[in-house]
Amino acid sequence: MNTRRDIFQAIADPTRRAIIALIALQAMTPNAIADHFDTTRQAVSKHLRILTECELVTQKQQGREIYYQLEIDKMKEIDKWLDQFRKIWETRFNQLDNLLATIKKQKK
Repeated sequence: MNTRRDIFQAIADPTRRAIIALIALQAMTPNAIADHFDTTRQAVSKHLRILTECELVTQKQQGREIYYQLEIDKMKEIDKWLDQFRKIWETRFNQLDNLLATIKKQKK
């Protein structure tokens, strides 16, 4: 059964978020990625497979090595989804600022 994964499933796991942060700086081989974690190479490979299925990372062959790199455009989907909440939070913070300013004026 090959269920379609989405980017939110990918970022739900802390190890996958750490992998994303690692390869955001530079493309890395699976072994180089695995060196940053206290887990098996197979476990890291499984995380990389999920990230690849979600299209958050892509593989690039260079000689005999495979490098994983972050797909920034895919990360923008996460930002776009979060943006709707960011606008709500900003509105609420602005309302709170106005309320605090009103209270401060009343105390003077």
